[in-house]
Parts: sequence; C-alpha cells; structure tokens
Amino acid sequence: MSSVALTGGCGLLSGGSSNTQQTIKVGTVSEPSTLDPAASWDGSWELYRNVFQTLLSFPTGSNTPQPDAAEACEFKDPDSRTYQCTLRKDLQFSNGDKLDAAAVKYSIDRIVKINVKAGPKGLLTSLDKVTAEDGRTVTFHLNKSDATFPYVLGAPAMSIVDPKAYPADAVRDDGGLTGSGPYTLESYHAGDRADLKKNPHYQGFAQLKNDAVSIRYFKDSSAMVESLKKKQIDVTYRGLTADEVLDVQNQKAAGKPLQLVETVGTEIRFLVFNPKDPAAANPAVRKAIAQLVDRDALVAKVYKGTAEPLYSMVPKGVAGHTVSFFDTFGAPSAPKAKAILRKAGITDPVPLTLWYTTDRYGSSTALEFAELKRQLEASGLFTVTLQSRPWKTYTQGMQAGEYPIFGRGWFPDFPDPDNFIAPFVGKENAVGTPYEPKEIVNQLIPQTREVSDRGAVSKKFERAQDILVDDVRLLPLWQGKLYVAASDDIAGGERAIDPQTVMCMWELHRKTSW
Repeated sequence: MSSVALTGGCGLLSGGSSNTQQTIKVGTVSEPSTLDPAASWDGSWELYRNVFQTLLSFPTGSNTPQPDAAEACEFKDPDSRTYQCTLRKDLQFSNGDKLDAAAVKYSIDRIVKINVKAGPKGLLTSLDKVTAEDGRTVTFHLNKSDATFPYVLGAPAMSIVDPKAYPADAVRDDGGLTGSGPYTLESYHAGDRADLKKNPHYQGFAQLKNDAVSIRYFKDSSAMVESLKKKQIDVTYRGLTADEVLDVQNQKAAGKPLQLVETVGTEIRFLVFNPKDPAAANPAVRKAIAQLVDRDALVAKVYKGTAEPLYSMVPKGVAGHTVSFFDTFGAPSAPKAKAILRKAGITDPVPLTLWYTTDRYGSSTALEFAELKRQLEASGLFTVTLQSRPWKTYTQGMQAGEYPIFGRGWFPDFPDPDNFIAPFVGKENAVGTPYEPKEIVNQLIPQTREVSDRGAVSKKFERAQDILVDDVRLLPLWQGKLYVAASDDIAGGERAIDPQTVMCMWELHRKTSW
C-alpha cells in the first residue's frame, strides 16, 4: 500500500513569510473560462492552484503527489480501490468557514453531479463514492483498481470549495470565488485582471514569498511583452511567440533589465478529428493529412527552436514516449498521401475546415494554422478554410461538437503517461468528441491503473499509442518548452512552474527584499 504524508522540506512547509510588503504583477494570455473548478478542465487551473487547495498537490520538483490540505493519504487495500486521506487540523476557507471532510466530499460529489460536458468528471471514472468518516477523515471508494487516483486528487479540478458558497447541482456564476489556497481573490474583472492577496487562514505546502499578486489578462502576447518592457508588469507566462522569446533574449544580451527562464515542457499541441464531419470521419482523409503534415517545417517556421516535433501523444520526458507516427508515416510525402486518397476512391480535392483558438495559446497559433493550411493545400489534395474564436466561446463550440477538425493544447493534470491518453478517449472526454477504442478503454488503461510502479507500464502505453496511430483521431504536432520572461529584479521564476505546468505565484518575489 502506498502512502504520502506531510514532511518538512523546501516547498512543503506551511504558508507565511517575513518578507516586506510587495505585490507582483503577472501578465498572461490564459484567462479562466470559469471561476468554478467543477466546470473546468482547461487553463483556468492556473488561477485555481493559487486560490484553492486540493488534498494533494505537486510542489516544484516533485513528480509524485504530496500533501496539501491533507496531512496524510494512503491506499487502505492492496488492490488500490480504497483511498483515504486525513486532513490537516483546523482548516478554514478564506471567509472563515470550516473546511472539513464533509466539504471535501461535497466538492467531489458536485463535480460528478453537475457533469459539465468535457469537464473534470472525466478524471473521476474510477470513483464509486466518497464518504466522510469524521471531521478529518475522507475515504474514496473506487469501482476498480486505480493507482493513478492520488494523482487525480492533485489536479486543480479537484479543488475544495465551501459548501455554503457553491450550489450542489449547478455551476457558481456570480463572479465570486471562495477557497482555502495561498491567496484570496480580492477582485476579478473578466478579460482584464484578477487581484490576489495573501490568505491569512492558509495552511498548506506553499511558502509565500510575496504579499499579493495582480494578474493581467492580455488578448495578444505582443501587448503583454510591451507591458513587461515598460515595467507595467513584472512577469509574463503563457503565450510568448518564438519571436518574442528571441526578442527578450536579445534585450537581455543588450543590457536591458530583462531575464528569460526556460524549462523543459510537457505541454503538447495536436489536432482532433470529429467524426460528425464526413471528411473527418473518413480514415483515408485523416491518414492523408497525417502523411502530409511537416512538423519540422512547422516548428522551424513558427516556433524557431521554442518547440520540437511530436510524433506521439505522450511527450518526450514522460515514460512511454514513442515516435509512433513517424514510424508509421515517415517523412511528409504528397505522393503517399495521394495514394491513400486514391485507394479510398477520392479523386477531387477534399474541402476541410480547421478551427483554432485566437488567445488561449498565444499569437503563434494563427501562424501555426496558416502553415498547416499552406502544407495541406500545397499537395493539391485539400482546400482549407481556417476559422477561429476566443477561448471562452471556442470551448463552447468544442463541447457542442461544432468543429470538424480543431486544434487543442494540453497541459498535464499530472506527470504520467495515463494523462496524455486517457483524457482523450471514452464517451466523455476532455476534447468533447467521443472516441472509444475498445482495447485502450477496456483493457490497457484499466490494466495500467492496477500498477503502482508507473515505470512498469510503459509497454502498454506504447501499445496504446500504436492504436492511436492506426485510428488517427488525434494527430500530435509539437511539444513546447516553457518560458517565464521577467524584469531582472524578480526572483523565483525558475521554481514557479510546477509539474502540471501551472505557475505558482507564491514563488515570485523581488530580489531586493530577500
């Protein structure tokens, strides 16, 4: 039986610090789609991690979940079907309400009950029920063995909310937020800013190195970088284009007061094919597209060294990574793509509509899809129309199944190969497009979840990726690096990105005050 318990050490102590008063201003293009954790399986988590708590979390440098609101958690049986957590003593929400085992049960139960389409219920497929044994003990009863369940509890979607402030059967939509995390949300203006303040009631693993954070939401990354240069913000995260990364590097080299922190990233980009569309439903069309896409050219032209080609859904650096798409399709080839279509009886150019979001992943996304259009049309086999929407409305269309072929990014819920395959398969999944490969859904994923040694399941995930290649319902494109650009008087950027690629705002501080 595996267990995790609260220990001392860097990043694992209770909140609070002796620093002087300071506010850090952070810019991002990643605006929350909702303030309610029960409704989000997307980049809204970047805000959640800083204002809510989960039972477990992933401190910087840890690839296994560690206690946050919990004092200790463990499987109570050798079959990994009963998982129990003991909460820290005297936990409170930011409004002073008691945070107990009943609140944890309430928070998880409402995710299941509300069941937002393409929402976080998809993370809880192994959950049967939650029971609160007493004020500090909560038990998760699973319907099958699931060694990844502790990782699920560390995802920001599992944030604990105040039962008095959140309806049990509906999404909270009053613009408010009540959590128990490192910060309180003092004010929120959609599309503009979120102002956070140190939470005096906080008990958790984070050590706060500032007193407040003001998050600015930008529609365009160029405006965000200009604000950084003008010292209107201190830090940027998410959405920098390759040219902007190079610009910051050049500015620093020229003696400007800027810095750039680069970390290895596990975020990925891929295309999703929706079988509701006749063209996307045709395996020959999907395979011809896979045969044509030139990832090397895409990365070189658009991302200029800030990303690398990806040939499997599991990225490099995660156990189970392969190059299955390259092994199957090899180098891009218009003649091979033409042969695939002709064999299927397709002789005329196939019209396609590709959708992307204008703001979630930064300004480079438009350039990326323009390059994909160029590559596909250069073959003479396709005519491509590009369509786009801002993230908030884009997700609505995705969940409604409106898009024939669309772009999606993924930032891991937890650092495990399971999380790069399981969220995208099944009747209900993170991309809103049902996809049920029987061997993956009924055999491979359940089998891997029985194994607590996650390094021992790589072969099964390699088999799962072979199936994904055969179907081409998902087409991996590239894997990105992570960049934090900041003024040179800001410290903590190198520790601010956790294994879920979420920015931990509490790590940021001014060098002069420490």
